[in-house]
Amino acid sequence: MASALWGFLLAQGGRQMEGEDNVLDELLKEIAALVHEYPRAIEHRAAIIQATGKDPELVEKLVKAADTMRDSGNLYFTWAKHYAALAEGNTDATSDEDETEDFDV
Repeated sequence: MASALWGFLLAQGGRQMEGEDNVLDELLKEIAALVHEYPRAIEHRAAIIQATGKDPELVEKLVKAADTMRDSGNLYFTWAKHYAALAEGNTDATSDEDETEDFDV
């Protein structure tokens, strides 16, 4: 995906920095949505498997996987925001804030 993004930006013939910032903002929105929805989808699948009475061990693994993906997704999103801020010229793009509240963790 990164190479496709670079190709897109280069093909635009020197887009304005503002346009590039918009691309980063849009990608951050997509990342946030996916980081939020992916663990929920895994939990939903686990609930379906549990409701049918199939493989309780798999249900347990999926619930743990959802927690792991939620935590790692939050970390990934925090770094993505950090690098987007750097790309926008914010050289003080460090934060001690806990970002986990963004995803109901």
